[in-house]
Amino acid sequence: MTRPHVDDTARRARFQRRHLLDGTVGTPVVEIADAVVGLHATTASTVHLSAWARNGEITANDVDTALYDDRTVVKQLAMRRTLFVMSRPVLADAVGAVGSRVAASERTNMLRDLRRDDGPADPEGWIDQARSAVLDLLDGTELVAAEVRKALPDFDISIMRDAGKSYGGLSPMLPRLLNHLAAAGDVVRGTNRATWAVSRPGWTSMSSWLGEPLAAVSPEDGHRDLVARWLRSFGPGTEADLVWWLGSTKTAVRKAVAALDVVEVDLDSGETGYLMADDLDPVDEVEPRALLLPGLDPATMGWRGREFYLDPAHVPHLFDTNGNGGQTAWWDGRIVGGWVQEDNRVRVQLLEDVPADGVRALDARAAELAEWLGDVRLTQGLFASPMMKS
Repeated sequence: MTRPHVDDTARRARFQRRHLLDGTVGTPVVEIADAVVGLHATTASTVHLSAWARNGEITANDVDTALYDDRTVVKQLAMRRTLFVMSRPVLADAVGAVGSRVAASERTNMLRDLRRDDGPADPEGWIDQARSAVLDLLDGTELVAAEVRKALPDFDISIMRDAGKSYGGLSPMLPRLLNHLAAAGDVVRGTNRATWAVSRPGWTSMSSWLGEPLAAVSPEDGHRDLVARWLRSFGPGTEADLVWWLGSTKTAVRKAVAALDVVEVDLDSGETGYLMADDLDPVDEVEPRALLLPGLDPATMGWRGREFYLDPAHVPHLFDTNGNGGQTAWWDGRIVGGWVQEDNRVRVQLLEDVPADGVRALDARAAELAEWLGDVRLTQGLFASPMMKS
């Protein structure tokens, strides 16, 4: 039996429909997050801008309400040790699937530094005692990292890293412990103490924030459910795409795929992709649309193999050396350039020829984004692309 073939045009139509990039309006924040499994949140403004790109009627306050009042979506360190905003069911899957792995990595990194000459006599004991102290402190209380350090002076130690180097210096350990506990699902980033485009989170216990314990999900079930969610949102995709997106192992991904009812499909790249067996019907084509997506948007960062929507020649302009995507301009399901904020306007910078109607649509979208941003000035963050820096 001949395997189904899904060409690049069909792949672009699928993800635009599934990612709500097809002109859909009125979608609430939690459904937007679920449409892409999770919204990237390493740069604070990405969450709000990604939501606006998928529902132009949404406001920054709507996103904050979902995050901090209704708490239908939650920030969590998860896949690839990256901060995501996810609905509660996805949060449980993510913590179950990759939380323990990320937490173990964070603990290993802490132990490496705690064992330096200026570290405590018992590094493992320090982690265990500091963990208990932090969890007791944050049970029903919300504090920013500086307040946690002030409240626990006995554990507020700093370790010298890379002495004598330009990037060296003292590394406070309690903030790193918070990240470790967050990956494990013990604590969570709560209310933001700054404006929506800047991150200054309060920390609290996960059960306090959710109002109930986080549902326990095994690593096997978490991987299976996350792979199924990804295939429905991003599929078809390859094994390499799944391993990269999850930040997991080939063994875990293969086991998850084997546990699901999936179908192999041929891709234009010559690779084998996967789709859920009940999701093979073609989707309707999407009328060409102008999109301005923020840095680290899920559509930019959803696959390891990006050639079906990105010309490899554009990568040096739009991605940093670690593969983090900056602010991108899209036309007809493909990245055609980037955008930057200049004072009170947004400017699109094209990297390839775009039809005249596409140029007009991108300029109009830039004006809409500038109006939506108002007086807010975006910071470049740690993952600015070369285009954004220049």
